[in-house]
Amino acid sequence: MNYKFAYSIGFHPWEDAEKHSPFVKKIAEMFEREEAGKTAPFGKALDLGCGNGVWGILMAKRGWAVTGVDIVEKALQRAQERVTRENVDVKLIKEDVTKLDSDKIGKGFKLVLDSGTFHGLTNEQRSAMGKAVDKIAAQDGTILLLVWDPRWRAFLPSGASRQQIETCFPGWTISHVEPAADEPEAIYKVLKANEQWYRLRRK
Repeated sequence: MNYKFAYSIGFHPWEDAEKHSPFVKKIAEMFEREEAGKTAPFGKALDLGCGNGVWGILMAKRGWAVTGVDIVEKALQRAQERVTRENVDVKLIKEDVTKLDSDKIGKGFKLVLDSGTFHGLTNEQRSAMGKAVDKIAAQDGTILLLVWDPRWRAFLPSGASRQQIETCFPGWTISHVEPAADEPEAIYKVLKANEQWYRLRRK
């Protein structure tokens, strides 16, 4: 998927999901699970393909030290405007999720969030992203990956199967697979997305 083109036409469902309360409720529940038994600050979190920063900002407000990365300049501009408006501490960096230079973004991230980037990449890019994340995530880190079922959808994300995820993250184990929302938005039913969250932990 061409994310620069998507932003040029105003297509960014990974941001627009904040208007769908069941999705917001679900992502909050997942954050609560990662925070259970701990007290803030919870450690470093990385928001991959952060868009306008909506989820990174939410994590920061909860007590995570957040870095958001995106390759689309327009997305980062929107994110900086929102970070400033909401007066939160989120570090924003222009970076390719298939590379993730630790000198630029750091390492030791305890929580890595991808709310819709991985499943729109090519197979080669997904493999590169898996290797990049593996290098910067903490040994006790967690990955939360939002993925559609695999299906041809023209210029929309093609989705990914569980096997493809496991292939791209060979050093990780899928511990949870759960719906992205108790009630999916109508458009995702039409697209037959079966949008799900995958939680990965190191083996």
